[in-house]
Amino acid sequence: MELLFLTILVCLMVGALISGFPVAFALPGSAILAISLAALCGWLFAGDSSAYFADGGPTQWLSAGVTNFRSLYWEVERDTLIAIPLFIFMGIMLQRSRIAEDLLVAMAQLFGPVPGGLGISVVLVGALLAATTGIVGATVVAMGMISLPAMLRNKYDTSLATGTICASGTLGQIIPPSIVLIILADQLSSAADQASTMRATEYREITGEFSMPSHLDVVSASAGDMFMGAIIPGLMLVGIYILYILITAILKPNLAPPVPYDGAYDRQFLWNVLKALVPPLALIFIVLGSILGGVATVNQAGAIGAVGAILMGGYRIFKGDRHVYTPALLGVLAVIGIVLVLSVWSINVKNLTSPGEVFGFILAVCLTIVLFVSIGWSTWRVFKTDNTLNEVMTETVKTTSMVFVILIGAAMLTAAFRAFGGEELVRHALTSLPGGFWTQFIVVMLVIFLLGFFLDFIEIAVVVVPLVAPILLAAPDANISAVWLGVMIGLNMQTSFLTPPFGFALFYLRGVAPKVVKTLDIYKGVVPFIGLQLLALLIVGLIPPLVNYLPNRIYLTSENAPPPLNPKLQQCLERNVFANYQRNEGVILAAIDTMARVDMSALPEDMQNALATALTQSSGTFALVDSVNLASAVIDQASVAFGPLHIQVRGIESDIRKLRTEIKVHEDLIDEARFDTSISAGDIAAAEASVAVLNEDIMQLNANIPLSWEAENAAYQILLSDLQKAQRAYRNHVDNAYRPIQEAIDLLANPESLATLAQKIERIDAMVMNNDADTAMDLIKELSAEIGEVTGADQVGVLVNKARRALRGSAPDQAKALDFKDQALAQLAADLAWMRQANQQVFPGLKVLEQNLNDTIGVRLQPRLTEKLALAVAACQSVHEDVSLSF
Repeated sequence: MELLFLTILVCLMVGALISGFPVAFALPGSAILAISLAALCGWLFAGDSSAYFADGGPTQWLSAGVTNFRSLYWEVERDTLIAIPLFIFMGIMLQRSRIAEDLLVAMAQLFGPVPGGLGISVVLVGALLAATTGIVGATVVAMGMISLPAMLRNKYDTSLATGTICASGTLGQIIPPSIVLIILADQLSSAADQASTMRATEYREITGEFSMPSHLDVVSASAGDMFMGAIIPGLMLVGIYILYILITAILKPNLAPPVPYDGAYDRQFLWNVLKALVPPLALIFIVLGSILGGVATVNQAGAIGAVGAILMGGYRIFKGDRHVYTPALLGVLAVIGIVLVLSVWSINVKNLTSPGEVFGFILAVCLTIVLFVSIGWSTWRVFKTDNTLNEVMTETVKTTSMVFVILIGAAMLTAAFRAFGGEELVRHALTSLPGGFWTQFIVVMLVIFLLGFFLDFIEIAVVVVPLVAPILLAAPDANISAVWLGVMIGLNMQTSFLTPPFGFALFYLRGVAPKVVKTLDIYKGVVPFIGLQLLALLIVGLIPPLVNYLPNRIYLTSENAPPPLNPKLQQCLERNVFANYQRNEGVILAAIDTMARVDMSALPEDMQNALATALTQSSGTFALVDSVNLASAVIDQASVAFGPLHIQVRGIESDIRKLRTEIKVHEDLIDEARFDTSISAGDIAAAEASVAVLNEDIMQLNANIPLSWEAENAAYQILLSDLQKAQRAYRNHVDNAYRPIQEAIDLLANPESLATLAQKIERIDAMVMNNDADTAMDLIKELSAEIGEVTGADQVGVLVNKARRALRGSAPDQAKALDFKDQALAQLAADLAWMRQANQQVFPGLKVLEQNLNDTIGVRLQPRLTEKLALAVAACQSVHEDVSLSF
């Protein structure tokens, strides 16, 4: 019965959408009607309103959609959706301020004389508008109204002109900051969590181990990651469009003739071009650059974009003659001034210690006031001129409301879909397809492509993606990243929006195109661009680093980058480090040998012994590297033969697990029948018969498992265990070998830091003699904390703590405390003596050794990856690797 109501749900949704009923109400309305009908039928025919639901009851599922949406929107770590109204405001403000018109005129004058130059200008302007607005419909309409008449007037082929405008307008789908990418990031973040749980469960069922290695986990995506991942594919698509137009214009000049510029290329021309190009380019750079550089979150970048759009609109639509650019210039100068102040002084309002910091704080406050004045001035202009601010705010509220109402409705529809077992049905349908991940992926992409004819990107992102993305992300045979999947879906939706006869971009252009342009011309014009987009989709699909590399690079080179010790980095890190061993073996051994001959007599005996052991261990590292390489080569060779058998058997075992799940449902019904008299004997008999049939199916599946499986799997697991043991032995070895070297370097780097403690320890006299015992102990405790932060002061700190403990109890011993103070000073003097000597004799050799070991033996104990290694690891992690043999 659940399948019947699932069919009713889908039919209600499709019927509502085809009839033209508003999407924002069609989605939740279909969910509410289907759930209510199922509850009513269950109450009438089964006496239980929950009878026709896969799990739970109607009240639970009616509230689940809104509850799930609220948990996503108000969760602190996932506030990405807040950026949507900010970017919508920025886009509409730039549209209303005629920035697009200025851009197109400037580009046309700049590239017009080039074959196909006007078409190239349209593509470039479309890309710039995409990067500043992210709203497809607005971009296509604006480009159609501004550029299409100009292209037709200059004898451009109608099909080429309309195709160029439609394709350029849809670039807002993929070029950040895109609302599509923000919504996809939000949905994929949740999908990645589900996929991680699915993969961990599968790993536990197959291996019997409760914890899955972190490098096998699913890689999630934030909106910033999506933006970074989409940059290269977006620019590649722009380049393909431009190349196509240029080649077409060269081969067939009559289709896209050059458009000579009538004026002179003088200072005025240069000023007009710069005035049109620099502000939007600067805004793009600031918005995206702040995200890529880790300076701002996506929400903060959206706010920056909105303010930038107000400043640009303030001078562009101003109708006066005086002070046209004054507000914008004040804002720009104030921002530059604030950046310079922060680069000179580290301003902390609660801790202004120097006159320079006080001056910097006052200057920053003044500059901030100037910035607020410039923003307020520009806002007043936008408000007073043609009612622009009111119209922009109204459109922003309408568009934002539409987006969020659809999100709520889609959450309710998804909840209803799950209520009737639709999610499990989709999962079963996808996982039962032959061919593994790539068959599933192609089917999903085809479905999304077809849905793009009828649904907007928001409906696809929030209805389809949550159902299929967890399945695709959990597949270990492809091990894709959420960023790559999101960009592929974005490119796919962009293609579907161009495809006749239902592509949304075609309708947008048809609505503003002159009557001389036939609908067939628009259809013919977009066909080559559809082919180009499919080519881009294929390229990105075959070369995942085009998407994954930039997010990985930004993350691994950022201030928040994980240390080299992070388990997720080890696979890729060791590939590069082992290559360094092979290239630099002679240099490393020579550096170790040179250090071994250094006179270390100035060091304490225990440190001498520790360094000698560390140098001996370091020399033996290469044997362990060879053992890891050998074990890895053996695994690679064994995987070739074992892989097909593993896939075959794991597929059978997956089918068995599904059958056992079905058996559990029937057994639960049989068990429940002992207490529920409403379950008929016929239902019990049918359940028992189903269990018998399913058990026979399981026996048949078990019989299909090759007899050699147990032996071959056991042999492979032994090889895998040997590799893991070799890796653990290597990692423990290099950590133990390098740690004494690192500790010695830290200790000897600055012995004079110990000297500063002498005066502080001397103050213990006054602490003890001038205060009661409790106060003196508190003061000495604070001193102990300061001493603990100084490298090499451990023994001194122990003696100072003994001085504090001498004051405990009912009979504090001041003389004993002062005696320990004297011992601490003596220990400090002794430590300083040998450290200063060792700093001269031993430290230079240790620094040379460190330079030769920090990217090999010592790499795991470094605070962060070197830039070279970070880039190498980023490139390695950007490739999707099959990890199915680990399951």
